[in-house]
Amino acid sequence: MDNFTSGTTFFLMGFSDIREIQILQAVLFLIIYLAALLGNLLIITLTTKDHRLHTPMYYFLKNLSFLDLCLISITVPKSIANSLTNHNTISFLGCVSQVFFLFVFASTEVALLTVMSYDRYVAICHPLQYEVIMNHRACVQMAASSWVSGGLNAILHTAVTFSVPMCGSLSVHQFFCDIPQLLSLACFYNIGELVVIGFNLVLDFACVMFIDISYINIFSTVLRMPSREGRSKAFSTCLPHLVVVTLFLSSAFFAYIHPLPKSPSAFDLLVSVFYTVVPPTMNPLIYSLRNKDMKAALWKVLINRHCPSN
Repeated sequence: MDNFTSGTTFFLMGFSDIREIQILQAVLFLIIYLAALLGNLLIITLTTKDHRLHTPMYYFLKNLSFLDLCLISITVPKSIANSLTNHNTISFLGCVSQVFFLFVFASTEVALLTVMSYDRYVAICHPLQYEVIMNHRACVQMAASSWVSGGLNAILHTAVTFSVPMCGSLSVHQFFCDIPQLLSLACFYNIGELVVIGFNLVLDFACVMFIDISYINIFSTVLRMPSREGRSKAFSTCLPHLVVVTLFLSSAFFAYIHPLPKSPSAFDLLVSVFYTVVPPTMNPLIYSLRNKDMKAALWKVLINRHCPSN
């Protein structure tokens, strides 16, 4: 039985112990990380500089991009460094930090995605009341509430997960410290963490139901629109958001609900990629390349840079 001290070391087993595969994984993760870094920084910059994008929708999108930037930075750089150096250890404090910040940003993102669905619901189903309901103060309060809920959830998960002793070699069959793998190392069942996970799943399911109800109302309203252009614009802003929510939550649900085998397969590792790596990378592509306002803001920045006199 190992006592938790600052000198405790965990071993991140990663995707493979074959050197060639480790290098390939590091290169792929580096490309993905740089793409996510560039895309999210671009959205944050554009939504900050262009006054036409100072609306509730883009205010929440800027928060989402910042969350994605932090979320992918918690796990991927450490995995890249481990693969390149063939050094798969992580300190106790490093593992605790990964769990804490992963839940801060992931939980906040779930809450923020729920808020964004409500924003789209009000914009499409109650357009005349939109500016009154989604005023600046309300938007700030919604975003702040998302961050506070994410922080409280992270504190609860981290404290309960590391409150029990762990046995064995402390080998985490994952490329980052994730709670399902840490629970499998516990010397006895961590009932507290299982209760916390169950409570979180109920809350997340409530968020999913709220999002689904919002989009049912949105799509029913959109289908009644006489203008084809209006329907197209509404679908172009709502469908990508729905895809991101579905991908993010379904993969996270699967990872935390299904029984963890003693020797996790490559599929289990792939599932974790879908809720830690893919959303932060895909969000900028979905929200910028398919959004006319974002493309217009990008062109404006590029033109002003190359032709300042115009």
